[in-house]
Amino acid sequence: MQLIGILVIVIGFILKWDTIAVVLSAGVLTGLLGDMSIVEILDTLGSTFTSQRSMALFLLILPIIGLCERYGLKERATHLIQKFKGMSAGRIATLYLFIRELTIATGIKLGHAEFVRPLIEPMAQGAAISKYGKLDESIEEDIKAMSAAADNVGNFFAQNIFIANSGVLLIVGTLEELGYSIDALAVAQAAIPIAIIALIFGFIQNSFLDKKIAKYYAKKEGAK
Repeated sequence: MQLIGILVIVIGFILKWDTIAVVLSAGVLTGLLGDMSIVEILDTLGSTFTSQRSMALFLLILPIIGLCERYGLKERATHLIQKFKGMSAGRIATLYLFIRELTIATGIKLGHAEFVRPLIEPMAQGAAISKYGKLDESIEEDIKAMSAAADNVGNFFAQNIFIANSGVLLIVGTLEELGYSIDALAVAQAAIPIAIIALIFGFIQNSFLDKKIAKYYAKKEGAK
């Protein structure tokens, strides 16, 4: 009977009821069927919310980003980057890759929702628009993918430079269990050249995309 909460969530989502109300109702119902008192249920919900505060912060930030987008954040980012004539979509992606590696190496987390969608991708598209005018859908998709890849690559290959990163602690803990004594600082130092190599390869990949876009529009212009 305790699993009836899952059924409540499924039905609630199918009927498109309020998500928070459905989840909370399912949790309370599951607790009551599990012989928990109201105080115990509330204590469990509160402690879970507190322990998962990083997710709670994300849920609080997301509506703010949505409001910023609604009131023209993407348009202003596009307009700003069009003032810099020497910029290109690939250069912006490479710059963000460098910033992403630098921030994650110091323990500061950015992300797709906070930066790529509202800022980096519109700026990259704006740089391309300033050179080629209205972009075709295929080029827009390439720029979106490139912007997202810059975030993923920067995060993945530079996160272990931060000595307190969970990945570093996992590596140290696993090796110690296997009988190898290793310092977390040594793991972080070993991650530095990996991050540099990732930055170089990212620069090369983004440069190729710039050339691809230039070639695409040159060919399109020649076909007219």
